Amino acid sequence: MKRKMSVKLRLTLWFTAFMAIIAVVCLALILIITGNISRRDASEKLDSAVRTNIANLEYSGGRLNLNSGFEFYRDDVYTVIYNNSRSVLGGETPHGFDISEPLENGVIKNVYGDGDSFTVFDLFVPSGWDDGVWVRGIMLTPDIEVEALKSVRVFGLMLPFIILLAAAGGYLMIRRAMRPIERLTRIADSISDGKDLKYDIPEELEGYDETGRLARAFRLMVGRLEESFEAEKQFVSDASHELRTPTAVIGTQCDYLDKYADSVEDYKEGVEVIRRQNDRMKKLIERLLDMTRLDFGTKKLELKDTDLSELFDVLCDEQDTGDRGISIIKDIEPGIHAEIDAYLFSGVINNLLSNARKYGRDGGVIKAGLHRDGDRIKLSVSDDGIGIAKEDIDKIWRRFYQVSPSRETGSGLGLGLSMARQIVKLHGGSIDVESEPGKGSTFTVTI
Repeated sequence: MKRKMSVKLRLTLWFTAFMAIIAVVCLALILIITGNISRRDASEKLDSAVRTNIANLEYSGGRLNLNSGFEFYRDDVYTVIYNNSRSVLGGETPHGFDISEPLENGVIKNVYGDGDSFTVFDLFVPSGWDDGVWVRGIMLTPDIEVEALKSVRVFGLMLPFIILLAAAGGYLMIRRAMRPIERLTRIADSISDGKDLKYDIPEELEGYDETGRLARAFRLMVGRLEESFEAEKQFVSDASHELRTPTAVIGTQCDYLDKYADSVEDYKEGVEVIRRQNDRMKKLIERLLDMTRLDFGTKKLELKDTDLSELFDVLCDEQDTGDRGISIIKDIEPGIHAEIDAYLFSGVINNLLSNARKYGRDGGVIKAGLHRDGDRIKLSVSDDGIGIAKEDIDKIWRRFYQVSPSRETGSGLGLGLSMARQIVKLHGGSIDVESEPGKGSTFTVTI
């Protein structure tokens, strides 16, 4: 595959070419401006010389008098005096000038002679009604090409140095600007080669320019990927562990039945153990599939306007079985409606209520509350049971994590809170917990 030029080289070449174009355009402008200035200076010099001589000239009664200030050659300007019949009264023309060139009063013009170009200015000085003299100023037209050639030579000597300086400066600026990106690339390569996302981004890379924002975005991305990979590894480990236990029990029970079962009762007891473990695995797999579908969006929310007050009230009544002497006290504001997936949200509420019963104190109380809070809705479930240690609060949302074994051995999968948080998040809400060991826990859902 053909290797492409680096970004630094391409930007440097582009910058250098751009500077060269600017230099050429500047040279063209200099030549144009220089030519215009030269022509303007020549016209002003010619006009000034002719008018100065006219001020020192007197013509009356056919007689011509020249004062001491009159000069036939002044500031490279030749002055020639003609009478009214176009005869020369004084002065001489420069070599190569065509003396037959017609006189035009007040006109500055360019005249081409024998190999040279001249600038001519004529003025008529009247004397009486029908007499007077002509004063003509003649000067060699400045050679614009020669002046331009001088400018081109000077500019030509300077141009390579200007371009080289621009190229070097541009390369250094681009190199400095690209340095953070190169460091990020090396960091990414190190992460890729080492298969380890635990790599800190240097603080000096996180400035306020574009590369700084890129560094911050890269650091946040790496952090999220690290969390995702760690969660995935933990998930695989925990799922393997959770599935290993029932499969081991099933295998052990099958071996036991094969070797030691002597009666129908033994077989029935063994089959019942196998059925329970099969149900546990089936439930676990179904939960994992539901969570995966929610993660990838293949399971869509069926949002409908739902009477959340009524739904919560019904679920509380279903959970209020009086088991272990635990009762549910409801504080539900009526008439609260929300756009929710009623089936999934029922799972969240049932999970919170069942956890409160599972970890609650015998003969204790579960408090269920639902209230409006401005434009938000807050649903809470509190128990007075064993509580959660401070260091475990962040862990309870992990899949398969259980703070304390259930009172009903084997009844929990450790997926309920993780799935509840996922469902609430999909509804645009949040779920939080406040807990104190020995005093109970309060879970609050806000949507």
